[in-house]
Amino acid sequence: MKAEAEEASGPQTVAAGQLRAFIERIERVQEDIDALSDDRKEIYAECKAMGFETKAVRTLIKLRKMDQAERQEAEAILDLYKAALGME
Repeated sequence: MKAEAEEASGPQTVAAGQLRAFIERIERVQEDIDALSDDRKEIYAECKAMGFETKAVRTLIKLRKMDQAERQEAEAILDLYKAALGME
C-alpha cells in the first residue's frame, strides 16, 4: 500500500518540481524586466533634464523599430488623416 502511495505521488512530485522551476524562472525574468524598466525611466529622466522632449524621443524610438516601408506607410496614413481633418 505504501509503495502505491509513493508511485502515485512520484509523477506529481516531478510535475510540481517542474512547475516550481518554471514559476521561479518567470519570477527572475520579471525582476529583470522591472529593473530594466527602472533603468529606462532613468534614461528618459536624463534625456528630459538635458532639454529633450521625451514624447518626441519615444516617437523616434517607435519609428526606428519599423522598417522603411512600414514607416512610409504610417506617415502616409497620418498625412491622409491630417488632410481629412484640415490640419495641413
